[in-house]
This record gives sequence, structure tokens and C-alpha cells, in this order.
Amino acid sequence: MGPVDVLQRGLDALQLVEHELLLFAAFWFVVGAADEFAVDLVWLWLKLTGRIETEPPVADRNTEPLSGRAAAFVPAWQEADVIGPMIRHTLSAWRQDAFTLYVGLYVNDWATLEAAVAAAGDDPRVRLVINDRAGPTTKADCLNRIYAALCDDEARSGERFASIVLHDSEDMVHPAALALIDEMLGPIDFVQLPVRPEPQAASPMVAGHYSDEFAESHAKGMVVRDAIGAAIPAAGVGCGFAREAIADLARRRFQQGRDGPFEDDCLTEDYELGLTVSRGRRARFVRRHDVYGELIATRAYFPPSLEASVRQKTRWIHGISLQGWDRLGWSLNPIDIWMTLRDRNGPLTALVLAVAYVLLAIEAVLGVARLAGWQDAVALPPLLRAMIAISFASLAWRALWRFFFTAREYGIGEGLRAIVRIPVSNVITIIAARRALFAYVGTLFGRRLHWDKTLHAAHPANATPRSADITPATATATATARALP
Repeated sequence: MGPVDVLQRGLDALQLVEHELLLFAAFWFVVGAADEFAVDLVWLWLKLTGRIETEPPVADRNTEPLSGRAAAFVPAWQEADVIGPMIRHTLSAWRQDAFTLYVGLYVNDWATLEAAVAAAGDDPRVRLVINDRAGPTTKADCLNRIYAALCDDEARSGERFASIVLHDSEDMVHPAALALIDEMLGPIDFVQLPVRPEPQAASPMVAGHYSDEFAESHAKGMVVRDAIGAAIPAAGVGCGFAREAIADLARRRFQQGRDGPFEDDCLTEDYELGLTVSRGRRARFVRRHDVYGELIATRAYFPPSLEASVRQKTRWIHGISLQGWDRLGWSLNPIDIWMTLRDRNGPLTALVLAVAYVLLAIEAVLGVARLAGWQDAVALPPLLRAMIAISFASLAWRALWRFFFTAREYGIGEGLRAIVRIPVSNVITIIAARRALFAYVGTLFGRRLHWDKTLHAAHPANATPRSADITPATATATATARALP
């Protein structure tokens, strides 16, 4: 057998491999296309029937009295660069006297502690809660320490809080957000507001792909989820809970021999918290605009580097797709089953995308061989051709939706870049899913979870303020911020 025959057989074998991979990838692309198209149809129906954001614009109302005392929890570990701007901006944006900002800190993180003390100044609405355990523990552990401090405050004052809002150190809150959460928590127990990643000129591709994903997810996916009555996951920021809902979780965990309402053995305790509350109580995803036309959302800078983005999404896939399967199981509600499958499809999506990129490489090799005179050994079956056609049509359809939602929120320029950023999002997902799988397997063999958090070097409040961020200066403080042991 000569070299030409060997090459011919090798190419024939490669084409057979390509056909098998095509069948696998095309099948799952068609399944995914049907899933996304169903969500698209529901959103379009909601839009055409006028059921999307028909409420009037929300005024700032950041000085009007709340219906009850509100607490915001901010866990902080190694956040010296952003905790100061976060505290100052939040106190300026939310000026209600019945609001208290609880900041969780660690005894071995002096830089963050000093920045928090300096930013709090003498505003009595700030409570610095020092975790006596050396950090990093877990985010949930820090939140549980804050919750214990809140309970101590309630016992001393004899006055109970009405709501608890969760935020992160890198967040920039909207002036109308607290009043909107307070208003919505009357008839329901959990409210989630949108998240709006802020564009970063230094990272238009990696940081920018978060803008694309959240613009579509929090303007379509979560809106549909809310409309069809599915359980609402919490994003960990911009989410408010009725005090009794959190107290109920704390009681249940206490009966299990654990402290605090937050799951400290879970990487995505916020996602799990939202679903747990939603499945037993009323919950809403609320998307509203203010009188300036700005979306009432939590703004933040997301990771600008590939490594940081992969680490963050590894944690999300590990916690939601893999841990969630073990910890939350499955609801019997068909709508919840559909949405849970969407939440947990990260590893499968990454595998299908990886196969698709391998197919591109194989087709490139075969294409060169065809130019050199090689003839295809096997013809594509009609069914496979049809699935491939549907897959490409779905890709174009998805790109159009991604452009629409990104352009609507960030402008046409970002909308066009959103199409270019689709491969960036895919690559990050593929790498993160692989890492998440290995990390999950490690936990099965006893590896301890730790706070694998994202480091933040900049805060959006330090940038040029948006119209929704223009508020009067913080009121003069009247007492010294108190650090709780």
C-alpha cells in the first residue's frame, strides 16, 4: 500500500468521524434551537400583548420613608479597591433613615477593613460586621455572620427588620432600587432586579460578552420565567427578601444543626436561595425603568481578563449545573423542570460547542483535500443535512436576538460587537465547563470548598455618573459607625 492509498484511507476515516460528530452536534443544536425558540415565542407573545413593563416609570424616591426597616448585606473579602466607593455611593443613593448597610469583613483583611471604615465615616446607617474566622471562608459563611449581627441588633433595639437585600462589594446600586424592592415586597417574599454589566474600554471582548449575556437573559429569559410562573433564581445582587422568608430558612437550617440561612457548603448560594424561596413562596423578577429612562438595575464591572472570566464561570457551572443537581434535585412542576434543564445545561452546551469547533477543524482539513482532488467517501444523509441547515439558521436567529437586546441596552455599536463576541463566550464556556467538571469530581473525593471569588480593581461609581446616578450629596452623619464583634 503506497503513501497515496494510506492518505486516502485516512481521509475516508476522518470523514466518517466527522459524520458521527455532525450527527451528535446537529441533534443537540436542534434541541437547543427548539428550546430557545420556545422562549422567544413566549417573549414575543408577552411583548405583543403589552404584558412587558406596562407600569409607569419609577421616581427616585430615595428619601421617602420605607414601609419597614431594610437591611443590605455586603460580604467583603479582599475588596479594598471597591468597598469604599460601594459604601459611599450606596449611602448617597439610598438616603432613607430606615435603611442599614451591613458590611461583612474579616479579621485578617485589614486593607478592606480600613477602606470600609474610612468610607462609612460617621453615618449611623452602616454596620461593620467582623468575622472572627480568618478569611476566606465562603461567601455564605460571611453572609451568615452578617445575619447573626442583624439578629443581635434586633434583639437590642426590639425592632425587627422588614426586608433583607443582597449586594456585592463591586455593585453600584440604582437610587430607585431600594424603594422599588420595598414596594414589591408587600405582597411577595422575593424580588430580583436586573443586573447590568458595565462596558469596559480596556476589555471590549471578554468583559463585553457579559453585557451581551445579561442584556438578553435579564430582558427576555428572566421576564419569560417570571411570566410563566417558574421559580426565580437569585443573582446574589439586587435581590430583596422578606425578613420572615429568611428567618424561615434560618429555622430550617438550625433544625439540621447548622447556623444561618445561607448554604455555606454551596458555591452558588444566591442561586439556590432564590429557588428555595420561590418554590415555597411568591417571587418576582421586576424589570422597570426610572423617570430618566434608565433601567433600574445593579451595575458592576465584570472580569476583564480571560482567566478571571473562566474562574468565575467555572464557579457558576460547578454550583448551578453540578452541585444544583445534587442539592436541589428536581421539581415536579413541568415549567420548573423546563427552566431547571435550561439552568443546568452548561456542561452539555460546552461539550456540543467543543465538538462544533472540532468539526470546523476537520472540515478545514477535508476542504483542502477536496481542492487537491480527493473525493468524498460518504454522502450526507438528507436528515443530517436538514439538521445542519436548522443549526445554521438557528445560529443566525440567535445572533439577531443577541444584537437586538445588546443594542437596545448599550447602543448599535455594542450590538454589532455582540455578534463578534459570540465565539469568545463559547470559548470561555468550554474551558469553564471542563474546569467545573474536574472541580466537582474533586469535591466528591472530599476536596473542601473555598471562596474562589473574583478580584475587583475598579468600581463604576468612580466613572462618569449616569443620569440615574445623579443624586444629592450624602446627608450629614450623626453617629459613629459601630463594628460588631
